[in-house]
Amino acid sequence: MIIAADIGNSNIVLGFFGNGELLFHRRLHTIPHQSVDEYEMVVRGMLFAFKGDLETADDAVVASVVPELTGVFDELLKRLTGRYPLHVSHELKLGIRIGTEFPERVGQDRIANAVAAFQAYDSPLIVIDCGTATTLDVINREGVFEGGLICPGMLISAEALYAHAAQLFQINLDPPERLIGRNTTESMQSGIFYGYCCMIETLVKRISKECYNRDQTEPNVVITGGLAPKIAGELPEAMHDENLTLKGLSFIHEFNQVQQREGTSL
Repeated sequence: MIIAADIGNSNIVLGFFGNGELLFHRRLHTIPHQSVDEYEMVVRGMLFAFKGDLETADDAVVASVVPELTGVFDELLKRLTGRYPLHVSHELKLGIRIGTEFPERVGQDRIANAVAAFQAYDSPLIVIDCGTATTLDVINREGVFEGGLICPGMLISAEALYAHAAQLFQINLDPPERLIGRNTTESMQSGIFYGYCCMIETLVKRISKECYNRDQTEPNVVITGGLAPKIAGELPEAMHDENLTLKGLSFIHEFNQVQQREGTSL
């Protein structure tokens, strides 16, 4: 069994794979200062609940955008599998090429998403990840990750509104029943939710136009991330893939599994 860990700013998603298939997965809140022992108790409890057998866990792969937790999960996964995990990098075998100006600066989660999307869907592609930040990335027909856009996520936008408008307050960010709010709460819900959706919709149209003008091909759209279930219904052209990042980690492990990582963290 392979353990895939997607360590994000708001959530950590753990996936457990057997023979390339996702057996089960769970989402945890990211707590940057939590210890190896604390995370180990959580993961062992998770495996016990799903009747998972740690004896069969023999390797792991990680995408982390939280430096404070990278070392913690290195040690955790070493305890669970007996070896340090493989870390996503532009230097690994990916099945795609990172064609940006500074490949080493591309987020590991963005790389994993691009790898999975290129393997699973027809290219060219726009890959949207709705997390703490929102990313829209482009993979062309030749499998080149061309780059993309990084925007504030919906929660960040909402928190900025609360922080800088004294008379506004925290609200539930579920999709509102109507566009025109009839009270402050409804108006905030509508403005935040539909403003965010319109941002993504407009950016997808602009990216698609740029791609079409260059290649005469309309890109397919894939959406993932913790907020994707709320947004996907507003983007009928987008294919929602809940576990895109985990699948990308599994592909990257498969492409690079010949490496032996005993004793050192990569």
